[in-house]
Amino acid sequence: METVIRINDTVNSFAWGTFGLILLLGTGLICTVITGVFQLTHIRYWLRRTFGIMNTEGRIINDAGALSQFRAFCTALCATIGTGNIAGVSTAICVGGPGAVLWMWVAAFLGMMVKYSENVLGLYFRRRNSEGAWSGGPMYYLQDGLGSIKHCKWLGRVLGVLFCIFTVLASFGIGNMGQINKITINFQSTFLAGMNDDLFMGAPKVNWLIGATLMITVAVIILGGFRRLAAVSEKLIPFMSIAYVIGCIIMILLHISTLPDVFSSIFRFALGPDALKGGAAGTAVQLAMNTIKNGCKRGVFSNEAGLGSSVMVHSNSCAREPVSQGMWGIAEVFLDTMVICTMTAIVVLGSGAIDLQTGLVREGVNDSTLVAKAFGSALGKPGEWFVVIAITLFAFTTVMGWSYYGAKVTEYLFGVTCGRLYRLVFIGLIIFGAVMESNLAWDISDTFNGLMMIPNLIGLIAQTPLIVRLTRNYIDRRIKGRETEPMLSYDPDIQREAEKAVLNGAD
Repeated sequence: METVIRINDTVNSFAWGTFGLILLLGTGLICTVITGVFQLTHIRYWLRRTFGIMNTEGRIINDAGALSQFRAFCTALCATIGTGNIAGVSTAICVGGPGAVLWMWVAAFLGMMVKYSENVLGLYFRRRNSEGAWSGGPMYYLQDGLGSIKHCKWLGRVLGVLFCIFTVLASFGIGNMGQINKITINFQSTFLAGMNDDLFMGAPKVNWLIGATLMITVAVIILGGFRRLAAVSEKLIPFMSIAYVIGCIIMILLHISTLPDVFSSIFRFALGPDALKGGAAGTAVQLAMNTIKNGCKRGVFSNEAGLGSSVMVHSNSCAREPVSQGMWGIAEVFLDTMVICTMTAIVVLGSGAIDLQTGLVREGVNDSTLVAKAFGSALGKPGEWFVVIAITLFAFTTVMGWSYYGAKVTEYLFGVTCGRLYRLVFIGLIIFGAVMESNLAWDISDTFNGLMMIPNLIGLIAQTPLIVRLTRNYIDRRIKGRETEPMLSYDPDIQREAEKAVLNGAD
């Protein structure tokens, strides 16, 4: 076990260490520059073409085998909006200080264009599977995009397979058992405290009961097919997001006098909570890197920009224009990190749980209880219950989203039938997540989560010229009104089909 832990720590340090962060931020910077800082220069346009059409064009389906853009957006948010928006933010602040929030913003700003690029390539290289449904994702743009570059055919195929393997392993851990374990622990300790003495096979019976309930609920949803999952997402995501934002706004208003100090601490400690106190330069640099690493890592853990996961859902959109769906990727990161994570951070920093003068956590508070104590300090027990319910819903939707990701990469490796078998295995593992005690499963899956990022980002960097051409083609046609032949798909047949749809007014 010690050997396994040591190996995992080494690989995790590689995936989430200096190399991984440079690769992630570097790719984000490259994607931002080559698109002309699209997330800023065209902010009014992408806001109008995403949030602005949620209740109108965004709900229109012009492809019988696809989802509306809004439903695809909500389904992608299923896995994106998760415990990272609550527990991830508190962990970043506890470990990296208030300054980690600034680096979370930096990672999100650059991550907007990473997710944009993922979606653009995802739609461009998608194809129909044997059942007529759309299939897309990093494995396809690695195989057919990177693989089309001279001398890179084998590299694209290998990286695509590695991405799928890492995704399957991550889906069982961080996308399933880790989330279920978080739900069980929080729910049991908050609402069923004192009922953990009666054991069955070494675990409290109440944990088995919670696990069985969650397993049945998830089974009913995901065995009903992707459309049922998407329908549940469309109803659940807006409700829980709005409810959580309203709760945060109430907390912010109750502590509104602390806002100047909160934002001051975020920028003041951006280079490390103790770096400005003097002391050894080496220690200052180490603390600064710790702040940057935790801010960026938790930002990615929250919005998944760079992992390539949510593009598998966005590829099911009825959109024909790759850039059109790319803009929903920008909106996804914006809502997840710039809105929800930022509100969590302001609530935590303004609650008094963090000493804004030193940037350190006050005695008796840790990352697992930080947000609950922040709400509880102002709203009492109902505040703590609100956080537990929010974490439960966020974690539950993450499980639903990752069930789809794992099924799609299994489909890529072994076919549609094995994709269905994967869902059964995924459902069966839920109950183990409810009763497991060790954090090792979470740590290992966190490593595989990071390993997913590496082949995906290599694929994005290698195809930056294509991303530029697709972006310019869209801007010339849709924004500048020039007569230019559209670039919609790598496949000539799909290109012709998409051109007809675009001529009839499809986006």
